[in-house]
Amino acid sequence: MFETVLKILKEAFFGSLSSVKQITVIVIPIMMVLEILKDIGLIDKIAELFSPIMKIYGMKKESGFPLVIGVIIGISYGAGVIFKASKEFALPKKDLYLVTYFLICAHAIFEDTAIIAAIGANGILILTVRLLVAALFTYAASKFLDRKAENEVKL
Repeated sequence: MFETVLKILKEAFFGSLSSVKQITVIVIPIMMVLEILKDIGLIDKIAELFSPIMKIYGMKKESGFPLVIGVIIGISYGAGVIFKASKEFALPKKDLYLVTYFLICAHAIFEDTAIIAAIGANGILILTVRLLVAALFTYAASKFLDRKAENEVKL
């Protein structure tokens, strides 16, 4: 019995270390690229590109960058970028909620779509539906959060 528990703990420990190593190998280079993009002004250009979309949701234009990163590389690896961007750009809680809501529906869209298409599903249909659901859900959430904020500020 004790031997089994010890074996499970050992496997959990080394499995966790392996996961942390994998995430570190991916997240640290992403953070470095983020800093380089910021230094050369490319983040501002990306934010500007997505600012019309961010405006629809009532978000700061800087929220576009972590949203795009999360959509492309997923929540797990995008989380580090989202945390860093939230501090560097002083993103409001509402923006962080909305980025999260969007990513719930549409994270890692390229990777997931490729996997689903590989097993025979219509990749374009899946991609379109995920993005549409994410956009509508996030829009509804933005209106709900705006209404909630208005109700809390009554004087």
